[in-house]
Amino acid sequence: MTQKGSMKPVKNKKTEEPELEPLCCCEYIDRNGEKNHLAAALCDCQDLDEGCDRWITCKSVRPETCERIMDTISDRLRIPWLRGAKKVNISIIPPLVLLPVFLHVASWHFLLGVVVLTSLPVLALWYYYLTHRRKEQTLFFLSLGLFSLGYMYYVFLQEVVPKGRVGPIRLAVLTCGLFLILLALYRAKKNPGYLSNPASSDRSLSGSHMECLNRKGHEKTKGFPGADISGNLNNRMLKDDLKGSSRMSAGSPTKAKEDWCAKCQLVRPARAWHCRICGICVRRMDHHCVCCVGESNHQAFILALLIFLLTSVYGIMLTLDTICRDRSVFTALFYCPGVYANYSSALSFTCVWYSVIITAGMAYIFLIQLINISYNVTEREVQQALRQKTGRRLLCGLIVDTGQYNRGFLRNWHQFSTLGTRAFHHPAEDIV
Repeated sequence: MTQKGSMKPVKNKKTEEPELEPLCCCEYIDRNGEKNHLAAALCDCQDLDEGCDRWITCKSVRPETCERIMDTISDRLRIPWLRGAKKVNISIIPPLVLLPVFLHVASWHFLLGVVVLTSLPVLALWYYYLTHRRKEQTLFFLSLGLFSLGYMYYVFLQEVVPKGRVGPIRLAVLTCGLFLILLALYRAKKNPGYLSNPASSDRSLSGSHMECLNRKGHEKTKGFPGADISGNLNNRMLKDDLKGSSRMSAGSPTKAKEDWCAKCQLVRPARAWHCRICGICVRRMDHHCVCCVGESNHQAFILALLIFLLTSVYGIMLTLDTICRDRSVFTALFYCPGVYANYSSALSFTCVWYSVIITAGMAYIFLIQLINISYNVTEREVQQALRQKTGRRLLCGLIVDTGQYNRGFLRNWHQFSTLGTRAFHHPAEDIV
């Protein structure tokens, strides 16, 4: 005889994954998925030990060993934080350390200032081309730009304002300009107009239709192993349909290849390009610098450049009027006797020249952007036209007119002013 209690059905216990214990402020999960501690940041690194041994014995360190050492350092570079230590991007550290050191060294003597201020742009351009050639994302230039703004403002408050030549209204105007730059940069760092893969949206929108196709496909493919209609076959059919629509809309095989992005697996509209740094297609992509500039943030990028130029020129004028009195701005920039007699004025003068170099570079970019907008071309289209030797070149290549989208000065600027708005309809020749 069995008891009633033994007749009760036994419930199957669901296997639950063990939850990780909460991390303290000095613990983190490393790249191997294991719990680690900040105190062990320099311990247990076989690659570092091997590299030191080879360096001591005068042997060359292997490139793969150096890469593993840098990966380990970047993974362990963290700061204590609530619920676990936070990882710090290693590319933001050099500007925070090197910029103040270089500027203070440059303020010691005129010749040191010339050497340092000449080498800084060269090093920045070298690092720019190095990262773009490797197609690497870096926060170096964003960190350099933001820290340069903050440090120039700090030097202005510490060295220029106490001299009594800058009133509260001028200081308020300069501070307001600084905040407007940050707001414009925040807007420019948002989505530039990334193109989403239509395959994922089609699957989510037509889920019931896919289920019906799956049932029919399984009924028809009984007895045929490996025929997965819901997986590879559907993806292949969807890809073929998209490629077919690209060929039909483009009208020629050559244009069909250009309109189909093999990396993103989608059909790109006209003037959209694949950003190698972001790894995704961007609508009406212009270029990639501190952020990817496309259809949705191009206006904010231009606004950030304009506000930066106005604020920087205003700050340079206020500083030169304080440390080189009774002289015009242009004269004081090249001839300011006795400026290196005082360390405070020397540091301010060095920061002025650093700001002039940065402002000159931003002014050149702003000028190129204005020219491209006036001719309705993007920087990406300009570079392609220069490589293929197409389009009309004026002023030694400073102006490049492809003629494909140019509709006159006013209409080009009107189209730029309506970028990113849903109400604006692109002309028929702009749509693939």
